[in-house]
Amino acid sequence: MFYYFCKFLVMVGFRIAFRMRYLGRENIPKDSPVIYASNHRTNADPPVVGSGARGRCVFMAKEELFQGNILFKWLIQALGAFPVSRGKGDSGTLDTAVEKLNKGRSLTIFPEGTRSKDGKVHRGHSGAAVIAVRANKPIIPVGIVFGEKLKFRTPVTVKYGKPIRPAEYVEDLENPNPRQLVKLKNRYMADIKRLVEGDFVADNKKEDGNE
Repeated sequence: MFYYFCKFLVMVGFRIAFRMRYLGRENIPKDSPVIYASNHRTNADPPVVGSGARGRCVFMAKEELFQGNILFKWLIQALGAFPVSRGKGDSGTLDTAVEKLNKGRSLTIFPEGTRSKDGKVHRGHSGAAVIAVRANKPIIPVGIVFGEKLKFRTPVTVKYGKPIRPAEYVEDLENPNPRQLVKLKNRYMADIKRLVEGDFVADNKKEDGNE
């Protein structure tokens, strides 16, 4: 209840503060948790993506956020955050992500690994592909679109693309081929880029503010 109460407050607050719009939410499956793979512009991106997502989401957060204020640590953990060591091979984080998905939670991940300073979509990592294959859950590409800076009353549009099924790119989910994982990664990064550039949902512009 605490999560959904906070989600409601965030959605209302974002609509007031940033003139938030959500497009393509009908693309999100209702019968399965998903992996939301999004571009990364600001520290507000996790709640921006999660406020328009279906159901309850968890997200990876840099481990430094769990080493400071105890109250803040409790808050982000209560809202679904779990730590990740950036730039390191952290198999435990991948295991946690797969476990959360198998328990019915959707996962928000930012494949670029760091915030984009110029607003463009940069090269992504394959973490989302590995997690999607291990959990056999679809990937929803997400594009967060606004101007040069996020300011009060800035129009912000969050676009949810069509699901990408890992089995469409990886023949053997138990023993994935590295090249096929790269193809899966390239697919969701290309979709994210098209969402950000504005032409990916040209035929699907339905706006949806509530589940």
